[in-house]
Amino acid sequence: MTDEAESGLQPPLTSDFKQEPHFLRDVIFHGKFKALTPEENASCQHGLFLQDGQKRVDYILTYPVREPSEGRCSQRSEQRLTESTVTHSACHSPQIQGGDLQLHQLQRRDASSAVAYVEMGCVEENNNSQEDHRSLKREEFEEKLRKMGLEIEKDEKALVPGVGFVKIHAPWNVLCREAELMKLKMPTKKVYEVKQSTGVVKTISSLVNKALELLHPHVDEHQQTSIKHLSHTFSRDKQHLFDLSDKDNFFDSKTRSSIVFEILKRTKCKADSAGLSDLLSSCVYIAAYPLHDGGINEESAEPNDRKLLYEEWANYSVFYKYQPIGLVRKYFGEKIGLYFAWLGLYTQMLILASLVGVIVFLYGCATVNDNIPSMEICHPKNNITMCPLCDRVCSYWKLSTSCGTARASYLFDNPATVFFSIFMALWAAMFMEHWKRKQMQLNYEWDLTGLEDKEIEETSGRHRLPAYVTNVVMMLLMIGVTFAVVFGVILYRISTQAALYMSSSPTSRSHIQLTVKTTAAIINLVIILILDEVYGAVARWLTVLEAPKNEQSFEEKLIFKTFILKFVNAFTPIFYTAFIRGRLVGRPGQYLYVFESYRAEECAHGACLMELCIQLSIIMLGKQLIQNNLFEIGIPKFKKLIRYLRSKQGSFIEEERKKKLHRYESDHFLEPFAGLVPEYMEMIIQFGFVTLFVASFPLAPLFALLNNIIEIRLDAKKFVTELRRPVATRAKDIGIWYSILRGVALVAVIINAFVISFTSDFIPRMVYQYMYSPDGSLHGFVNHTLSYFNVSHFEHGKETMDPLHLGYPVEVCRYKDYREPPWSPSPYEISKEFWAVLAVRLAFVIVFQNVVLLMNEVVDWLIPDIPKDISLQIHKENTLLVDLVMKEDRDKTRVPERGASSGTKKTYRNNNN
Repeated sequence: MTDEAESGLQPPLTSDFKQEPHFLRDVIFHGKFKALTPEENASCQHGLFLQDGQKRVDYILTYPVREPSEGRCSQRSEQRLTESTVTHSACHSPQIQGGDLQLHQLQRRDASSAVAYVEMGCVEENNNSQEDHRSLKREEFEEKLRKMGLEIEKDEKALVPGVGFVKIHAPWNVLCREAELMKLKMPTKKVYEVKQSTGVVKTISSLVNKALELLHPHVDEHQQTSIKHLSHTFSRDKQHLFDLSDKDNFFDSKTRSSIVFEILKRTKCKADSAGLSDLLSSCVYIAAYPLHDGGINEESAEPNDRKLLYEEWANYSVFYKYQPIGLVRKYFGEKIGLYFAWLGLYTQMLILASLVGVIVFLYGCATVNDNIPSMEICHPKNNITMCPLCDRVCSYWKLSTSCGTARASYLFDNPATVFFSIFMALWAAMFMEHWKRKQMQLNYEWDLTGLEDKEIEETSGRHRLPAYVTNVVMMLLMIGVTFAVVFGVILYRISTQAALYMSSSPTSRSHIQLTVKTTAAIINLVIILILDEVYGAVARWLTVLEAPKNEQSFEEKLIFKTFILKFVNAFTPIFYTAFIRGRLVGRPGQYLYVFESYRAEECAHGACLMELCIQLSIIMLGKQLIQNNLFEIGIPKFKKLIRYLRSKQGSFIEEERKKKLHRYESDHFLEPFAGLVPEYMEMIIQFGFVTLFVASFPLAPLFALLNNIIEIRLDAKKFVTELRRPVATRAKDIGIWYSILRGVALVAVIINAFVISFTSDFIPRMVYQYMYSPDGSLHGFVNHTLSYFNVSHFEHGKETMDPLHLGYPVEVCRYKDYREPPWSPSPYEISKEFWAVLAVRLAFVIVFQNVVLLMNEVVDWLIPDIPKDISLQIHKENTLLVDLVMKEDRDKTRVPERGASSGTKKTYRNNNN
């Protein structure tokens, strides 16, 4: 061993040295240096530290490596036999990393074949020249990282075949420099007492906390404390303000990885200015990710944060507990913490909406037998004959056959639904205000009150005009595709209904409406699920084409495009059923036709509202169960299995692999984090289902609540166990999503006003009861809404083929509309009752919108955005912080003054002597 080796320099790579087996070299090196403690060795073995067992691995880059084609199986077997004892014995010595790893790297580069590796579309070809080029790019990039002060260590002897790992560590000076550049707020030495409630308020708060004790997770954040650290933007010149007694833990793992990520983002190769994203897309690197803190099944004296999250958050058995939002933020960062805080608050608010919705539904169930219109329809003496619902193959039918539909529609169309619509509008406003207050509270607790938004640089419109035009054209084209699909489903319903009426099977003819409605709704659901995936990809492609200048701008543009496309995709069939179907049909003898052969769809009595409920329930439940839950569980597991099978070679035994994989190796098999856009998007679409058509579907909040109880734990388990650890991102709000929520809430007021006015029979019932009823009741309402038609006025070839279907000839049939009878001077013209009802409907829409919006403004005015106690605490914290900085600066300047004065006195005494 040379002196250079003992001093930490790389050993000379002589030919004799190269011939020694790698495990003998490990023994030689290990014998010269001090062994680590068992705890340090265990940490090193878990892959959380570099080979010295002390420097934490802050980030990982993976890249493809080539392996020798001959004797690979025997070499892999030998490696597995010795790996548990000697492969990572270099952990015992910081000096070993230079020689051993460099030698192994050279051996790998001399290999004659490449290993095919595929991840996220990255296909590594068996091409030596390409691999050499990529290797040079890696060396250049990593050299620049070293110049930035990062420490790098490579591992190409990992148990993941064909994959090499670059372990990156940020030293203390780099962390301090970057924390100052990023303006990170860190806790200072100064602590202060948070003002607590007193008197009756304190007693009530204490009783409530005791009552809810079982609902709190067992984590430190829920321990009541009145002490808080002052936070200050980190500065190397003001390190005296901070408690630096434990430098290893001053920056937690989340902060360290985010600092390294910032360095990686701004590091560029000199030749082509390629950054990390370019290197990933060109397969120079396979993946980049920070490490999880540890395993979820590891037995240790002190559980790591990941294990604690798994036990107290990502577990279905704790579904009834509050989320440990503080711990989520500590581990995943503020942006993800805010998402789960928002989702938790939204779910809590749904409890009240669900209770009111269930009460409204139960009210309908309790009063359905007292509903006069449905009683008239279901009366056995009711002999009203209705006109055929389609040409030729449909026959006359009795209104009493729609008894079940009329009774079912009353469950969702009763006087309580108007109250519920107003309530849900106020509920949405209260939810918005409550979230703003919660968000401000989290900003204070997480020290985000001074966080500044990044400025968005806009590019010249002249240079971006082609991209903008392409975006608009493609967006309109995709919306046109949605309309075409809805139109296709309409044609399916029309043709299927006609075919079933022609069927000779009595069973088919007796369940025509139910069969057509249900199958059409299922087809809509399947198409919506497919187009959702297509539109997500199209929105991302259009955003990339637009080339925003920074990440925030890219995300906002992507969110906006994705929301527009998916919103139109999900709600177009529902808008058609609610506002178009059964209204643009014409009248008997003069129906409207599509392509001159398909008669526009008509609704049986109360059937449109019932079909709207069916559409809403099937699409909402289907999206939640299939897309949001099944896909979220199944697809990540399937991708993980595919990734594992692609990397599995030789006699790679699963049990042995699991025992020996380090943290950076096992994290490699996890699914990459794809951002929060899909998570927010599914909740925003659900929020639309809950608010937009709630007047016709009061059980929507209940279904949303049940889904979200599962969704929170499902997302939590996905983040903790299925995904690689995301890079922590600071954020003080949920960004553009709040604006979208406000927009949906405002649109919901308008839509519910139109649903009550035009889709339901609420306004016609009120108009009849107060304007036309002889006794002020609803007796005779059904007859009042039906017009007369003389069957001899049917167009030739459009009349029914079975005029005696009811057993007797029909001369006059009825249809739902306000028109003059055939014996009037102006037969089949719109009657004055129609205009009266239309006027009241429009007046109701105007009054409803203005009243509800005014009430929303009142709620907004009554509830301040910032809680008073938080405002006072922020003011107190700012005052204390100013005092602390001034005091520390005074103390710092006194020391040199005292030194200077003592030196002057000493010189004076010497001169006197």
